[in-house]
Amino acid sequence: MSFQNNIFFQKVRDYSVSKEIFELHHNPEYDVLITFPKPSVDKLPSYYESDDYISHTDGKRSLFEKAYHFIKGIALKNKVKLVNAHSQKGRILDIGAGTGDFLVSAKNDGWETIGIEPSVKAKQIAINKGVSFIDDLAALENNSIDVITMWHVLEHVPNLDEYINELKRLIKPSGTIIIAVPNFKSFDAKYYGKFWAAYDVPRHIWHFSKTTIEKLFAEKDMRLVEVLPMKFDSFYVSLLSEKYKTGSMNYLKAFFVGLQSNINGKQSKEYSSHIYIIKND
Repeated sequence: MSFQNNIFFQKVRDYSVSKEIFELHHNPEYDVLITFPKPSVDKLPSYYESDDYISHTDGKRSLFEKAYHFIKGIALKNKVKLVNAHSQKGRILDIGAGTGDFLVSAKNDGWETIGIEPSVKAKQIAINKGVSFIDDLAALENNSIDVITMWHVLEHVPNLDEYINELKRLIKPSGTIIIAVPNFKSFDAKYYGKFWAAYDVPRHIWHFSKTTIEKLFAEKDMRLVEVLPMKFDSFYVSLLSEKYKTGSMNYLKAFFVGLQSNINGKQSKEYSSHIYIIKND
């Protein structure tokens, strides 16, 4: 893959950690937005150093965090159900496992589980729940995984081409890859513009569309078979976007924007986030 002839799209601030301003550049061939400048590998971890980075904590300090974890509980059941619908039980690898709740749910459902998570804090929380980890994907054998899941992780990966090659190496010939990422073509993305929380620069390096995902994996001889909506995401993202735009979460306003995004998505098929089902066959 080659991301050349990119066009300036807009400027976006890192609202949650550094307050720095980054640019988004659009690549028309892949219909993807790319964060510029991309932080160095050495500096990138510093952009995750925040107590408010919610996927790295089990905290329930505020109404927002309590609501997040309530919805997360519902989503976990749906995720396991989705995995079961696309694969017989076997070995599942969750990349970016966070505090481990998905792998705990999968293990309780009969899956053999393994995770990888760069955050020491989140990883330790997961280990305390009985989750098993590896430190590097290179430690896994070729064609050894039945299902690979990446729940809002692929957008964080610095070297996209190398990472997809590694997914291809690990997945069994008949295996399934399940990837969830935000969608910059959604109603809520357009409504909030530079304040859209799911841009989350520079932690989100890539901002995908359906075209992006289909082309990237087709180049590795993998097939996109289904695209599903993540309807809860529009509400969560709208809450944060309201905070970035106005200084307050404005729960009622965010609810109606999230609802409108889902109504619009029913027609346009462009939801706040999508789940992509990819087959290696």
